[in-house]
Amino acid sequence: MNKIKNFLTIISITFIISGLCSCHKCKNEDPSARIINNGTSKASVQIKTSGGNTVNINNIDPGASSPYSSYAPGTVTFTITIANTNHVETVNMENCFNYDITINSNNNISTTVIDRN
Repeated sequence: MNKIKNFLTIISITFIISGLCSCHKCKNEDPSARIINNGTSKASVQIKTSGGNTVNINNIDPGASSPYSSYAPGTVTFTITIANTNHVETVNMENCFNYDITINSNNNISTTVIDRN
């Protein structure tokens, strides 16, 4: 009987610890984006959400990064402007994701989606 009690105690503790370790860091927070500008010109991005809201990150100097700006989840259109040239990308963004827009030394754009969990 004592062995069964010890076994059940160990199982209970294991479930409690595994439950605590699997907690999500992000609690249904809005997605966000930033610019990492390693290019030769200032960069800006306009973020249009499917709900009609617009968020702007403007005039990020070469060698600088913007802070993250949050926006509503859903279908999002990013209009990235470098040296008066627009690049448009439409993506579906969910809660708890960051979107890094990186401009390299040749002013080429790459994007990375980062899960905050």
